[in-house]
Parts: sequence; C-alpha cells; structure tokens
Amino acid sequence: MKKPLFVILIAAGAMAGLIFANRKMGQERELEREREKPVVAKSQVKPGTNGEATLTLEDEAQNRIALQVEPVRSAKLNPELKGFGRILDPAPLAALAAELASAQAALAASEKEFDRLKLLNAQEKNASDRALQAAEATARRDQILVESVRTRLALTWGQAIAEQAGLPAFVRSLSSLDSAVVRLDLPAGEVLPAPPVSARIILASAEEHSIPAQFLGPAPAVDAQVQGQGFLFLAKASSPRLAFGKTVTGYVQLPGEPRSGFIVPDSAVVRHAGQGWVYVQTNHDTFTRRRIPLDHPTDTGWFVPEGVAANEKVVVSGAQALLSEEQKYQIKLLE
Repeated sequence: MKKPLFVILIAAGAMAGLIFANRKMGQERELEREREKPVVAKSQVKPGTNGEATLTLEDEAQNRIALQVEPVRSAKLNPELKGFGRILDPAPLAALAAELASAQAALAASEKEFDRLKLLNAQEKNASDRALQAAEATARRDQILVESVRTRLALTWGQAIAEQAGLPAFVRSLSSLDSAVVRLDLPAGEVLPAPPVSARIILASAEEHSIPAQFLGPAPAVDAQVQGQGFLFLAKASSPRLAFGKTVTGYVQLPGEPRSGFIVPDSAVVRHAGQGWVYVQTNHDTFTRRRIPLDHPTDTGWFVPEGVAANEKVVVSGAQALLSEEQKYQIKLLE
C-alpha cells in the first residue's frame, strides 16, 4: 500500500513542476512579446508628396526613445567645389632638390674659376686663352645643368614649388611630416573661372575633422583617370598625421560671396533611400522627415542651404528610432 502512495506523490510533484515550468515559459513569452513591440507606441504616420513623412508621437513615446531636439544654427560658407585627391610622396621632390643643390654648387665653383681666369687673362698673367675658353665652357655646362633640373622640377611639381625661395627647408618640412603637399582633382568638365583661394582637406579616417590648406598652384599635368583640373595645396601637420599616399576628399574654396544656410548636427542626419534626411519638429508632437543635401560637411555638422529654415528644431537624439517606426508603419500598411 505504501508503494502506490509513493508513486502518486512523485507523479503529483512532476505535475506541479510541469505546471510551474509552463507558467514560467508563458511569462517569458509575454516578456518577449513586450520587447518586440514597436519602440514608439501610439504613433501615426502621414506620407508626403516628395518622399517626406510626418510622424505624430505622444509625450510618453518621446520619453521612451529619449527624443531631443535642437534649433539649427545660421551659418555662411564660402563658395566651394568638391574634389578628390591624395597626399603626395615628397621623395621624388627631395631627390630633385638635392640634384639642384649639387648643380648650383658646381655652377658657383665653375663661374668663380671662370672669373678668376678671365681676370688673369686680361692682365696677361699665366692664363692662356685656351684655359679661359675651357673654364667658360665648364661654367656654361653647369648653367645648363641647373636650368635642366629646374625645368624638371617645374614639369613634375609645378612652377610654384619649383620657384620656392627656400626649397631645401620646404622639402625638410615635407619629409618630417610637418606639412604635406596635397593634390586635388575636380571632376571632368568643372573649370574654375579664377584660381582657388584655399581648400579644406578631409581624410577618410577622420571625416569629422577638416584640415585647412594653402593654395600653391595648378598641377603640372592632368590625372589620366580623372581628366579634370588639378591643383596643389600645402597642408600643415595635424592629427591624424598626413601620411604619404593617403586618399583625401577636398573642398576647393573659390572667390566670391559666402552662401547663407544652416548647420545641422551630424547626429540629426539619417540615411534612407540613398539620401540624407532630418526630422524637423513642426509641432509639440509632430515631426516631419525632410531631405537635405549632404554636400558640405563641416567640423560641427553639415552646412545645409535648403531643407530647413531659421528657428526650426531638428531631432538630434532619437532620429533613427523615428525612421524605424515610420518603416514599421509602412510595413503594416502592406500586410
């Protein structure tokens, strides 16, 4: 009799364990469903005519995604054109500069010897006409060699660098990474009516930071692949380092009146369908997604000439959550 009672107790315990486990699994499924709910609750989306959309959010939903807005700032930007290029290796320039210095030293010595023999010949003191002619030929040869190196410098690096007054110091600055020569090429077909004023250099590894660069002169040759106008700029050392061979994006500054616009923080920008967008607060609980051009990055955000207006506020925290909720709403409409 004791044995059946023992079996019954074991069965009852197992049944209770199964009931507890099932209840626990039910609670976990309920929590999972809660987590899978949209981040933004009680929202409403109204699509616009130009790809824009207006999203309505209650205060509770805004608090849930920690939504924050900031007003756009008025700004001005000098006219500029976007180009692409690289930081040039100064080794070939250093070799030519050394060759030029050697040729100039040889020329100075041969000219001095020629002047000495010419003076002696005029005084009829131990300087034959033949020796004088030989000295003159040597000086002339050395002069031609100097001009040859200068021509190669100009053809390879441009007139502005070839005519640097302190070329050795210039080369040392490049070799020590205190500065760098940057070549920027404009797209084919873009022709500047006047020489550039300067440039802003942006490295791929530090897109949030631009480096000012001084205009040196036009590039001496056209890039075979780009086939556009090329220009040389001098950039001073910065962080990150301007290592040779790095590819860069550059914004060539042009003469002319500055453009008016606004600075939009980078945190406000969302990418969708290959375009840049911001959510503008149009009322306390409504936010409209608007397209903005992403053509002019700055150190504090994006310069935007259109798409936003003075005194408007854009979402700087929670913009991606708004885009996700908008896309979920569109999926629901298709179901």
